[in-house]
Amino acid sequence: MYTTVWCGFCRRLKAQLERAGIAFREVDIEHDPQAAAAVESANGGNQTVPTVQLPDGSMLTNPTIDQITAVVPAQGS
Repeated sequence: MYTTVWCGFCRRLKAQLERAGIAFREVDIEHDPQAAAAVESANGGNQTVPTVQLPDGSMLTNPTIDQITAVVPAQGS
């Protein structure tokens, strides 16, 4: 999950993922130029967060928890 420290949408999604039991790795695009470039590539040149990279490599921009749980199982499932 690509984020920034100031992003309220990111904080909300992280809390929802934790409640759903879905593991994720957080990457702050303000401290990782390669991550920023990946987000820009997925979002028409914009650094829109949260952007979530799914296990299959596809990206979702500002997804809902329902969009994620539809494709990513909770741990132990």
